[in-house]
Amino acid sequence: MNCEERFHAIYGRDAQGLSFCPYRICPLGAHSDHNLGKINGLALDRGIHLAYSAKRNGVVEMSSIQFPKRAQWHISSVPPFKEGDWADYLRGATISLSRRYRLSCGLCGVIEGSLPIGGLSSSAALTIAFLDALCKVNGIHLGERELIEIAYESERTYVGVSIGKLDQSCEVLSRKDHLLYLDTKDDTYELIPLSSSMKPFSIAIFFSGLEHSLVGSKFNMRVDELKAGVYALQAYALLEYGKFSDAYARNVPREVYETYKDRLPERWALRCEHWYTEFDRVEKGAEAWRKGDMDTYGKLVFESGYSSIHNWQSGAEQQICLYEIMRTTDGIYGGRFSGAGFKGCCMALIDPSFEESILRSVRERYLKAYPALSGKYDSFICGSSDGVRVQ
Repeated sequence: MNCEERFHAIYGRDAQGLSFCPYRICPLGAHSDHNLGKINGLALDRGIHLAYSAKRNGVVEMSSIQFPKRAQWHISSVPPFKEGDWADYLRGATISLSRRYRLSCGLCGVIEGSLPIGGLSSSAALTIAFLDALCKVNGIHLGERELIEIAYESERTYVGVSIGKLDQSCEVLSRKDHLLYLDTKDDTYELIPLSSSMKPFSIAIFFSGLEHSLVGSKFNMRVDELKAGVYALQAYALLEYGKFSDAYARNVPREVYETYKDRLPERWALRCEHWYTEFDRVEKGAEAWRKGDMDTYGKLVFESGYSSIHNWQSGAEQQICLYEIMRTTDGIYGGRFSGAGFKGCCMALIDPSFEESILRSVRERYLKAYPALSGKYDSFICGSSDGVRVQ
């Protein structure tokens, strides 16, 4: 790994350990986990690697192959507010872990991502790989649930992104050749194996060439618009309600939405429309996967992408272009934005026998529309993988 070589070049010795967390895709369940929805997810065989060694003086010193700035802090005096760089996720993770366990060791490390940043939950993968390393040098043993919770808390409270637990859950709970079917209301889940009747598939990642960040995007605004719609529905239906922050679409029955949706402001109604229809698509998708019906599953993924564009109203124009190209490319079962849809990449489930023609056709058509992105656009073929195995 390049991170191991860079570690040796910086510190003059081999790294003590190598931590890895996979990226993830969410074919169905987009924009729903923050309101206690259900999701479908798969971990990828690409992700974040971290070469590290313990630092007995309690200092954390992190470098990234993708970013130039080296970050440093002490485990007992982490800056209380985010500093606006990539290491905020790690500072937040240090705080969240130290609230639960006594930390005596810091660590030095070099981080390497195996795919471009944008839509594959690299932030959660970075956080989890770091937590894994920090726990190991401190002799801390976390269970799956605790690892997910700490990673989730650090991104939500320190970095300030209104996420749910989709990303962390996919990157920890997933298993190779299984679809993760997770209910974020109570964190129950099922790992649905591939059916013997399932058509063969690979996972294609099409990177738009646009950098991606939920911080500073309209992600939090969309979540607030959905919550505003849910809050209003509760009032119209004379349901009990409390704080705005405690309003969740999952707690408002579908029939209440159908009865009162015409009273909602357009934006609030659109966000609710996406959430309720996406909930249906996730349940139908899990059943299609269980039956080995890839054609139906792929159709639902395309429908999810359409709703993300027209109801959730996310997606840079380049991503929308990629989505439309995927819809009209032979051999693609289904595809959509990967992640929140504010720049970044798209994912597709494809027939492997069409792999070469798909990669060629999508590239040619996309770069014809956006020639300035030549050299930045890229595509990758991935498989599914296990999530992080806790100690």
